[in-house]
Amino acid sequence: MPPQEPGSRSVVRDLESYLVALREAAGDELVADPAGAFRPAPAAASVPRPPASVARPRPGTPTDRPPEPARPAAPQQTSFLGGDAPAPPAAPGLRRGRTLEPGVVDYHALPDVVRGPCKPEVRAETLRLLDEQVAACTRCRLHEARTLTVFGVGNPCARVCFVGEGPGAEEDRRGEPFVGRAGQLLDRILAAMRLRRADVYICNTVKCRPPENRTPYPDEMDSCSPYLRGQLEALAPQMLVALGRPAAQALLGVNMSLSQLRGRFHRHRGVPVMVTFHPAYLLRNPAAKKDTWEDMQQVMRFLAENPDPLSLPGGAPR
Repeated sequence: MPPQEPGSRSVVRDLESYLVALREAAGDELVADPAGAFRPAPAAASVPRPPASVARPRPGTPTDRPPEPARPAAPQQTSFLGGDAPAPPAAPGLRRGRTLEPGVVDYHALPDVVRGPCKPEVRAETLRLLDEQVAACTRCRLHEARTLTVFGVGNPCARVCFVGEGPGAEEDRRGEPFVGRAGQLLDRILAAMRLRRADVYICNTVKCRPPENRTPYPDEMDSCSPYLRGQLEALAPQMLVALGRPAAQALLGVNMSLSQLRGRFHRHRGVPVMVTFHPAYLLRNPAAKKDTWEDMQQVMRFLAENPDPLSLPGGAPR
């Protein structure tokens, strides 16, 4: 290695000092290429310098968190259902009309009852033939202990049909519905409505007395349903009154409490239905008579506001 010229070490030291001073003055944006020229630093190597007024954090001290990325804006919900939601599936034989108020049951297991001008002799004969079928019926267990079948009584051209649940002891003995204590109370209810038994039709969901006056079982009501259906098709009433929960269940096809069904009109195959307490329940719970009277007032108002359009000329009953 040749000896260095005198003063060469000091020249190198001066050059290094100059480069350090130049980098401190110009920052890291300038680098020296092998030829000694200065050029801008590559973008990947550039690091922005903090402002002089901001002190650099010491090693190991916490720094400000980087800003979170902007989240996409959530879509605005224009309605609670988010558009036209599909209707919930209905129970078998049950549809809920969209035009009806909440809680109203519209039962359409079969086509609507066809109403037409009444010919009393024709309807009476139809009911008589159906009564003969009931008298010979052995479709369920209730026939085993019956004395008489209890079909129904009243006006074959009645605008209102009252449907109870089943015969009691006195009804089983006489073969006529609602002739015991509960029937006497029903007579008083009809009188308060300015009606008589001869003005309405009265029947039950089952035509034989359940043992010990118990509530009819669902299979027993199903066995008797063709007879009740035949009665209602022959009568074609303008309105139905369901007396008690079993009757409401048979007419509306739902398993709901009486409190859920009371106070509004439902529909059975196109016929308005008012659900109220059974007279036998009112005998045990007299406080419920007020609710029953409110229900009957709705029935009276409906009949007054909706004259039967199928009345025969001259004011004769249809």
